[in-house]
Amino acid sequence: MNFHYHILINPAAGSGNAAKAAEKIIQLLDDGDYTYTPYYTEQPGDEREIVGRLVDLLSPWSETCEKDHVDNSFHLLIVIGGDGTLHEVVNQIYALDRQLPVSYIPAGSGNDFARGIGLSREPEKAFEQITSALKPQPINVFHYEEKIREEQGVILNNVGIGLDALIVATTNASTSKKVLNKYHLGSASYAIYLVKAIFTQKTFPILVELNGQTLSFERTFLCTTTNIPYFGGGVAIAPMADPKKDTIDLVVVEKPNLPAILRFLIQLLRKKHTDNKHYKHFTSSKIRIVSVVPQHGQADGENMGERSFDMNFSTATQYIWYADKRTEK
Repeated sequence: MNFHYHILINPAAGSGNAAKAAEKIIQLLDDGDYTYTPYYTEQPGDEREIVGRLVDLLSPWSETCEKDHVDNSFHLLIVIGGDGTLHEVVNQIYALDRQLPVSYIPAGSGNDFARGIGLSREPEKAFEQITSALKPQPINVFHYEEKIREEQGVILNNVGIGLDALIVATTNASTSKKVLNKYHLGSASYAIYLVKAIFTQKTFPILVELNGQTLSFERTFLCTTTNIPYFGGGVAIAPMADPKKDTIDLVVVEKPNLPAILRFLIQLLRKKHTDNKHYKHFTSSKIRIVSVVPQHGQADGENMGERSFDMNFSTATQYIWYADKRTEK
């Protein structure tokens, strides 16, 4: 199959790390005599504008695609940036009512999506996974509808209300994140603010509907609806989550007393937290979450603001073009 790669680059992602990653990838493209066209974002929202211009040119995927494109180019979009950049791209494709495969070179601060699907976080290795793939991988994502503000879209990683969203809001507003990104330690910035958030996040009530049940939690500390195990740059909050299965995982943690908080933090860092009595896990293909008391929210690592939520989640599929080395024999 002949490819024409359309490279969407957010040079600001990862406090400039994406610009460096893009230089490496473009050098590989030139050295390999690949056909490609680069597109650079200059300000927030440019991702959607670029996708809008490319959407009629990009190739859809079907099982007959390889035969259809033997003599014609397959136009594939590769995103170089962070999880937030990829989120914007996929949501614009969804808003335009298209189903298109995309690929990804992770170059943000957390890069949790790459961790979750088995895509290397080293640009050169990720490029090799993309160019060696014969077809895209179907990845389970989820669609959301937020009734209060009448929003909807696609989530690749997770939506969090409470603790993880407070971490995102605090970290994204910090200067330390830029410094740590400079030394490829972006994930450490989330860890720093995780400790602070654990002591400042207040409890709040939520209502959950799933699997024919209605559940209420009065002292919620963290509420994360997730597609992958990770949030905050590699914290495995839901180690049982798997983007290849067609369900959504929900984690609810109710706030214990101070000694129990410290115990939970230690267990979380050691990946033993699922045994904690305050940790609740659910799985379903459809979930509704209502949080009346305003809280911080985050979607794919992007701050949603402090507000009330009434969100419905359902499963969907997004094709990501890469070779999953974990499943190859």
